[in-house]
Amino acid sequence: MQSDWLYIGIFLLLAPIFPGAAILIPRIIAPRKPNPIKQDTYECGLETYGDTYIRFKVQYYIFALVFLVFDVEVVFLYPWAVAFDVIPLFAVFEGILFIGILIAGLFYAWKKGVLEWA
Repeated sequence: MQSDWLYIGIFLLLAPIFPGAAILIPRIIAPRKPNPIKQDTYECGLETYGDTYIRFKVQYYIFALVFLVFDVEVVFLYPWAVAFDVIPLFAVFEGILFIGILIAGLFYAWKKGVLEWA
């Protein structure tokens, strides 16, 4: 029992050292030669002119969020689909309900015009 806690204690002591070393070692050994060109904002190799602030439509962000939601849901459906032949009937109905909720959400986003780019 005591040795289990010893391993946890050693882990807790050593865990901050690795990310700390990854941050501190480059600061120590990296060359530093700052100049105005290196400090300038890089914009695809071209000098910026005019106002570089561009307002994007909120619709692009909502489209990305809808994609992210459905992408994450696939991660939840994959184990269910792999074990489809061994899960009980109740779990099958739960999966069908889950897919139905996803389809309802997709239909709602479609009706709201979130999936339109123009």
